[in-house]
Amino acid sequence: MERTRWQFVKLAGQFLTPYKPQLFYALIALTCTAAITLSIGQGVRLLIDHGIATASARLLEHYVLVFLGMVIALAVATFTRYYWVSWLGERVVADIRIRVFNHLLDLHPAFFEHNRALEIQSRLTADTILLQTVIGSSFSIALRNIIMMIGGIVWLFITNPKLTAIVIIAVPLVIAPILVFGRRVRNLSRKTQDKVAGVGAYVGEILSQIKIVQAYNHQPHDRNRFGEYAEDAFNVAKQRNIQRGLLITVVIVLVLGAVGVMLWVGGLDVIEGRITGGELAAFVFYSVIVGNAVSSISEIIGELQRAAGATQRIVELLHSGSLIESPTRPAKLIRPVNGRIDIDSLKFTYPSRVHSPALDKLTLHVRAGETLALVGPSGAGKSTLFDLLLRFADCTEGSIKLDGVDIRTLELHELRGCFALVSQTPSLFYGSISENLKYAKPDATDAQIVDAAKAAHADEFIVALPDGYETRLGDAGIGLSGGQKQRLAIARAILADRPILLLDEATSALDAQSEFWVQQALEKLMIGRTTLVIAHRLATVKNADRIAVLNHGTLEALGTHQELMQKSALYHRLASLQFKYTEDQ
Repeated sequence: MERTRWQFVKLAGQFLTPYKPQLFYALIALTCTAAITLSIGQGVRLLIDHGIATASARLLEHYVLVFLGMVIALAVATFTRYYWVSWLGERVVADIRIRVFNHLLDLHPAFFEHNRALEIQSRLTADTILLQTVIGSSFSIALRNIIMMIGGIVWLFITNPKLTAIVIIAVPLVIAPILVFGRRVRNLSRKTQDKVAGVGAYVGEILSQIKIVQAYNHQPHDRNRFGEYAEDAFNVAKQRNIQRGLLITVVIVLVLGAVGVMLWVGGLDVIEGRITGGELAAFVFYSVIVGNAVSSISEIIGELQRAAGATQRIVELLHSGSLIESPTRPAKLIRPVNGRIDIDSLKFTYPSRVHSPALDKLTLHVRAGETLALVGPSGAGKSTLFDLLLRFADCTEGSIKLDGVDIRTLELHELRGCFALVSQTPSLFYGSISENLKYAKPDATDAQIVDAAKAAHADEFIVALPDGYETRLGDAGIGLSGGQKQRLAIARAILADRPILLLDEATSALDAQSEFWVQQALEKLMIGRTTLVIAHRLATVKNADRIAVLNHGTLEALGTHQELMQKSALYHRLASLQFKYTEDQ
């Protein structure tokens, strides 16, 4: 647990270091507010002993003006402190979010298969908001209260050592419950953050699949399950709040109890003339300052415990290493890239299925400019091969070479810049159609965007939309039909203009007429480019240069459609079933 606290201090220090001037301004303003607040105690003493007690209206007016001057100075210093501390909190949290997001973008895709994206989102938002609160508020308040506690104790000794002893006795009594309850609060704070993240992840998952939820009338079950998530989070938060409440309660009783005893002893001293009323008032003021500071620090410790838990979750993300990285000294491809792909004895096994290789000793050579179709039953390894080509994962054995260069020796950006991918499920983002198409080529001109859309036969439906190419899409392209989404994805690939195309059943979501025109566009696009096509409908790849039949991760047969109908029993069976089904429709 000590390590967790130091993680927070280290993280905060790391991100505060670039802003030393702003940190200096905040500390100066914070010190001024603490010093002025402590000076007010002396102002109260002077007001009573030299203003009220002397019965002089002139002196009273003088010391009232001094007191008001202190108040104005305190207000100005407080504003300055609040501005710079809040600025630091917001700046640091923005930097942390940028650092975490940039790190996440480079992690291998398998990381997100084992870590829920919505929970990661919660860490990036809820946890960083907590850090912002602590760095931009709680931490400065704690530091100010520490200064005021120390300064208050000094003034207590100066004012009356005997009464100060009563206050000092209470300090160890206050620290003890802070240590005891603080550990419990810290543990429960981490649990609370995890439970809240679980609630957010479940909400995001359900809302993103709302049509399926409603189609299957699953709302009652989801209501009950969300209620369980919410109740779990509530119960953990309740336990944490009980521990924090007990901590604050014990501190208040001990501190104010000590103040009560001090007032009794001090009151007797005033009655007997050993001290003045102003000195007692100043002493009470400093006692309240010290008591309030200790109480505030004990309360803020709870916030710091929560921040420690949130920091641990963020540090976990920052320390998550990517299994796929660019080599230290990457090789270079000869330009222009021809697109020849050589796959030799390729083997890949998913960690969850170590005894069942997804690809097993696969050897396949794709000629530059060739259109190669990959067919076979589900689980044959077709999509896995695409992932390995793009280095979303690395093979267990064997190699993949692009133009004779092992792809593992290439810089990732250069390697992936050779491929244009159209997946079976088109991926669109919140934003305008134009922005979605530019995703493949951010510097594309409007004319290039329109040309790509026309080639994919998407221009006709785009211009019919209310705002044309500036029409904004919902999340994942909500508002468009499946065929329209797919045509936009194809237009994006056309705009990318890469030497190798990866088409994962790119026309699967189109109607017959759209499929015909898009197929024509793709055929033009394929000229001079190496194209790998994952095909579930064999009718779409009958004219491919060659067809590779995969089965259980191995290459079962390779040839043209006519050749495979003669020599591959598996291909013949798949083709016969599909074409017979088509004829029966």
